[in-house]
Amino acid sequence: MNRLDNKVAFLSGAARGIGGAAAKAIAEAGAKVVIGDVLDAVGAQTAKDIGALYVHLDVTQEASWAAAMDATVKAHGRLDVLVNNAGIFNGKGVEDATLDEWHRLVAVNLTGVVLGTRAALPHLKKSKGNIVNLASVAGLVGSQLDPLYSLTKGGVTTFTKSTALEFGRKGYGVRVNSIHPGVIDTDMGQQTFAMRAQQLGSNDTEATRKTSTTMHPIGRLGLAEDIAKGIVFLASDDASFMTGAGLVVDGGYTAQ
Repeated sequence: MNRLDNKVAFLSGAARGIGGAAAKAIAEAGAKVVIGDVLDAVGAQTAKDIGALYVHLDVTQEASWAAAMDATVKAHGRLDVLVNNAGIFNGKGVEDATLDEWHRLVAVNLTGVVLGTRAALPHLKKSKGNIVNLASVAGLVGSQLDPLYSLTKGGVTTFTKSTALEFGRKGYGVRVNSIHPGVIDTDMGQQTFAMRAQQLGSNDTEATRKTSTTMHPIGRLGLAEDIAKGIVFLASDDASFMTGAGLVVDGGYTAQ
């Protein structure tokens, strides 16, 4: 079940956090893994720990994606799975974020996904592979504190559906699905607690952490490994009849 033997997977932004956990889980499922990130020291160590290849990748740059794909195919001869994981968080409101901050958010969270899809697609067409896009519960329901981040993740959600339809119409045999985490206890999760405390005029990140926990009916925050398991499933042949779908792994957050 959920095996990826003889597959080659590329993950963006996988030096740490959800991406790092997913890279480890995909490797354990039998795939050859390539990690792309801008955090070179951390990414190289993560890759070494799991027997993967590390390449420098700036997801906002088309040339960087091309080089990463070339390195992957040179090392392993093919590509079967793309995980568009790289993303950044901006907890500022519509009136508070600068235009430069908005442009940066779009560049990583949206342009990065488009460029990754474009760069990987020729290889995925050959292998009849698949794409897993990291979205969020913020891409499914509104967010009173994170409207700009929510906008980018909503874009990832509908881009997933649209590319699944486009690739199906064209007969490519390439599946595209998204995964939607709730609040996950990672470095980015800690960042959300700090920014939400700041929005509320407080420095009490523990209070915002507790508030976030209570918003998950399952009674805890998510772990990176919780999301990694979902990514492995979507990437595997066990999900062969799924495309254009969103797998919600949120501890009940959006059930309310």
